[in-house]
Amino acid sequence: MPEVLQASVLGELDRIDRTWSRFRPDSLVASIARAPGTYPVEPSDQPLLDLHRTLYELTGAMVTPMVGQTLADAGYDAEYTLQPGETIATVPAWDDVLGGWQGQLEVRSPCLLDVGATGKGFAVDRVSALVKAAGFDEYLVNGSGDIRAGAAPHRIALEHPTDPTKAIGTVVIENNAICGSAGNRRAWADWHHIVDPVTSAPTREVLATWVIADDTMIADGLSTALFFTPAQKLLSHFSFDYVVVRANGTVEHSHARELELFL
Repeated sequence: MPEVLQASVLGELDRIDRTWSRFRPDSLVASIARAPGTYPVEPSDQPLLDLHRTLYELTGAMVTPMVGQTLADAGYDAEYTLQPGETIATVPAWDDVLGGWQGQLEVRSPCLLDVGATGKGFAVDRVSALVKAAGFDEYLVNGSGDIRAGAAPHRIALEHPTDPTKAIGTVVIENNAICGSAGNRRAWADWHHIVDPVTSAPTREVLATWVIADDTMIADGLSTALFFTPAQKLLSHFSFDYVVVRANGTVEHSHARELELFL
């Protein structure tokens, strides 16, 4: 990677982290957790908020960025204590926290936001845009499993949700992206990072999901949404392919490109 491009990529990743990380005290998210007020949003970041609101509405508030304090109380906090506290915060409603999110965040009540449902995918899309703008058509950007491919096919393995040494299948991506979500990742004690905002506890019915879509951010968000919402409802608003593995052993999937399942 050319040095100029590398510097651009690192600079953008640092900007995203300084804005949306709930793990650093100098981020925008940390400021919102401390005090109400009006906070500016970069135009490049507006799609992140818009997608979160769309998913919030489509899933009946089950996918929500207001889940940050619940995760922190459960032990997934800035210090990575991974020890659930005695009291776990309930998840507030979006409109109780944010009065507006277009161009700026109008924060009515302090809240620890968590944009993890779409954040990695958003970062991968931003890096991919920089790589493509630098003249590279064939590339692969891998953000810890949130993957976007340029103009060359790549076969991607789907990790077994209970045995990370195995795969349950493979699929091919080209000029699009794949994201997966599973309860065995970022898991501790009796918790994992996909929380049901109604119960303030980890969801249990779905083991793992994968989504293939044109944009990594959308694939990322939908892979979380599938833990709560049927694919057909989401397909009425988005174009994507998917695989869902449920805790009862059933598997649901669309007909993604060269999808091969070993189950």
